[in-house]
Amino acid sequence: MREKEEKKKRVDAASEELERRSKYLSSLIERTKIKAESDQEEATKEPRKRKEKEKVKEEDRRGEAVGGEADEGEKEFMKKVRVRAADMAAALQRRAFRCAREVFDTMPKLESKRLALALKKEFDTTYGPAWHCIVGTSFGSYVTHSLGGFLYFSIDKVYILLFRTAVEPLAH
Repeated sequence: MREKEEKKKRVDAASEELERRSKYLSSLIERTKIKAESDQEEATKEPRKRKEKEKVKEEDRRGEAVGGEADEGEKEFMKKVRVRAADMAAALQRRAFRCAREVFDTMPKLESKRLALALKKEFDTTYGPAWHCIVGTSFGSYVTHSLGGFLYFSIDKVYILLFRTAVEPLAH
């Protein structure tokens, strides 16, 4: 009898923790949507010259080549990208979009595993271990991620979830 009570307490505690995390993620998604909307409004008000200066500064800071306008293919591709939820720096988001585009361009038809592997390897190599990627046209997920390491976006009808988890050394 006592074992059943203890088991019920553990299940209740786990349920409460799940509910708490769910509320946190919902609030995080809501804040991301509100921030994206305000950023979009602000972007339409900003003068073009200021945008160009900021773009050049950002590219310089990241160490990328500073070039002219994006080609038509890239512009078309970026129109298809929709950020659904994010807790990730804009520079990392752009890197994910760019990597996804490069892989998409090499595939005649969608290969979800190949795209997920390419994104994971790119981010593991560049930003350290423990990145995970899920790609598909229909999936559900519930994940815990490291702060600043979550991006959920779509390209046409393909949804991509990229997130980082904490890596802790094994205790021997």
